[in-house]
Amino acid sequence: MQVRIDMGRTAPGPGAAGGEAALDLEELLATRLLVQGNSGSGKSHLLRRLLEQSAPYVQQCIIDPEGDFITLAEKFGHTVVDAERSEAELTRIAGRVRQHRVSVVLNLEGLDAEQQMRAAAAFLGGMFDAERDFWYPVLVVVDEAQLFAPAVAGEVSDEARKASLGAMTNLMCRGRKRGLAGVIATQRLAKLAKNVAAEASNFLMGRTFLDIDMARAADLLGMDRRQAEMFRDLQRGHFVALGPALSRRPLPVVIGTVETGARSTSPKLLPLPDAPAISTEDLFRPEPEDERVVRRAVPRPMPEATADLLARLVKPTPAPATALRPTEPELGEAERNALYDAVLSELLDDPDAAFRTVPVLYQDFLVRCRIRRVRGESLGLPAFRRRLAVVRAGVDHEATETEIWSRALALAEGLAEDVQGVFLLLAQASIAGAPCPPDAALARIYGTHSTSRARRLLSYYEERGLIVIRIDQKAGRSIIFPDLGTETAAGDPAAPDDVVRKSAAE
Repeated sequence: MQVRIDMGRTAPGPGAAGGEAALDLEELLATRLLVQGNSGSGKSHLLRRLLEQSAPYVQQCIIDPEGDFITLAEKFGHTVVDAERSEAELTRIAGRVRQHRVSVVLNLEGLDAEQQMRAAAAFLGGMFDAERDFWYPVLVVVDEAQLFAPAVAGEVSDEARKASLGAMTNLMCRGRKRGLAGVIATQRLAKLAKNVAAEASNFLMGRTFLDIDMARAADLLGMDRRQAEMFRDLQRGHFVALGPALSRRPLPVVIGTVETGARSTSPKLLPLPDAPAISTEDLFRPEPEDERVVRRAVPRPMPEATADLLARLVKPTPAPATALRPTEPELGEAERNALYDAVLSELLDDPDAAFRTVPVLYQDFLVRCRIRRVRGESLGLPAFRRRLAVVRAGVDHEATETEIWSRALALAEGLAEDVQGVFLLLAQASIAGAPCPPDAALARIYGTHSTSRARRLLSYYEERGLIVIRIDQKAGRSIIFPDLGTETAAGDPAAPDDVVRKSAAE
C-alpha cells in the first residue's frame, strides 16, 4: 500500500512553479533516511513535519537529546519516556513499546553526553531485540545522530561509545528486517560514523558551510564537487532531496508548516531595558545583607515510576478529539466481516504480500481499515492470523459457518499459526472437489519460494494423521481428509502457480 507524505513543495525553477514534495512512506520504511544541515538550517522542523504527517499511519519512536519533541504528546498521543532510569528499565520499556505499538519520545534532556549514549543504546537495543511476533513497522527518528554514532572517540568512555555506536549500527544496517526504519539527523556529516550514514538510501541535505561536510554531501547526492558550493546558499527550511522515497534526481524542496512547536526557540534580538546608569564601583560592590535574595535552583521533577509507565503503555492511546466522528453509525458484525474480507483480499492481491511477515501485513491491514473508516475495536494479531489463513485459502467468511468448515477450522487450530494457511487451502480444495494445489501454490501460501519446504509440510500433516497422500499412476497427487470425509481431485505437483501466472500475464 502506498502512502504519500506531504513534506512541503518543490522549489520553483526557471519558468516553472513549485509542486508538491511527496515522500513515499512505505519506501522510506524499507530504505531509511539521512538529514544533514548546520544548526539553524531547519533539521528539527523537517523531522517534526515528517513525524506529524506520518503519525496516523505508522508507529514512531523519537530519540530526543534536547526534549524538543515532547510537544508531540499532546497533539498526537505520543508517550514521553524520561530517560533517567536504569538501562534494564529502559530495555524493558522498549520491549513493551514494540509489543503494544505505542509511539514514544525518549526524552534525554538533563543527562550528560555519556548518560545519553547509554540510555539511547539500552532503548534501541530493547526495540531491536523484541520478539519476532512484535516486528511491526516503526519509524525510529534520532536527532543529533553524531552524538550517538561518533566517527572518532571523544571524552566519553569507550564502553559507552561502543554500546551506542553498536545500537545505531544495528538500527541502520539490520533494523529493516525487524521493522525498524532509521531516520537520522546530524549537524556534521564528518562527525557521523561512515558505516551508519552509508546505510541510508534517502537524503535531505540542508545548509552547511564547512568544506568537508559540503564535499561529503555532494558525494552522497552524486553531485560534482563544484556544485557543493550551493549548500552554502540554502535558506532555512530548504533542502536538496534524493532517494527512492523522494526523487530519483537531486530535487530542491521547501519544508511545509508544522502544527506543534519546539520548547526551545531561536534567539531574537530585544531592546535593552531602561536602567539608571551605574558606576563600575557600584557594579562590583558587595550586595548589602538586607537586600540579598536567596536563589534556589528549581528541583527537576522526579520521572514517572517505571511500573506506572509500563502499565500506561498497555492501555490503548485515545484517539485525538478531531478524529472522532460521533455521527457515523457503528458497523454491524456482518458488515464489519465483509469489510475485513475485502481489505484482506485487496491486501493479498499484491504478489509480494505472500512473502511479507505477518506483523508487516497486519500493520498494512490496520492502515487500510482506518482509510475505509472501519470504526470500533480492530482485529487483534491472533484473530488476524486466523482470518488471513482463511482468506488465503480462498474461503469467504460466510462459508466458514458451515458444519464441515467448522470441523476443518477446529483441526487447523491444533497446528502452529504459520502452517494453518496451507492446511486450509488443501481443505478447501477437498471440500470443493478441486484438483490438489501444486507445490508452487503451497509455497506461496506458506510464504516461501522453496517448493521442497512446502512438500515437507504435507509430510508433517500426514505424520499427524490429518491427511493421507495418494499418488496415482500418472504421478498425479490427491489429498484425503479422513476426519472430513473429503478428497481433492488429482493434480500435478509440478504445475505452475495459477496466481503467479495470472499476475505475470497482467
